[in-house]
Amino acid sequence: MTDKMPGVDEALRAMAEPRRRAILELVSGEELSAGDIAARFDVSRTAISQHLTVLKDAGLLAERREGTRRMYRARPEGIDQLRDLLDDMWASSLDVARQLVEAERGLTADDDEVNRAG
Repeated sequence: MTDKMPGVDEALRAMAEPRRRAILELVSGEELSAGDIAARFDVSRTAISQHLTVLKDAGLLAERREGTRRMYRARPEGIDQLRDLLDDMWASSLDVARQLVEAERGLTADDDEVNRAG
């Protein structure tokens, strides 16, 4: 599945770290400077810079320069890849659940098609 979405594995690894998820949440609604982001955490600016780099390399953050400052915002395209993966997984899980319920009730695929047509 993730072969179809090359950046998904990297994005999932990036989001596995709680601070990175928190950073992504911060910049999902507004663009913030690296300093503004760092000020909200009780870790060094260097640590935040490393988290920002991981998120950017995973395609989850966009960076632009504004004078001497670096501004960060979430990249909807990166999040969309993750959403697509989760949506596919959810749809597959629902299909399996439906099949299990039908099997438990003794329904077959033919019965299901008759019920839908009828």
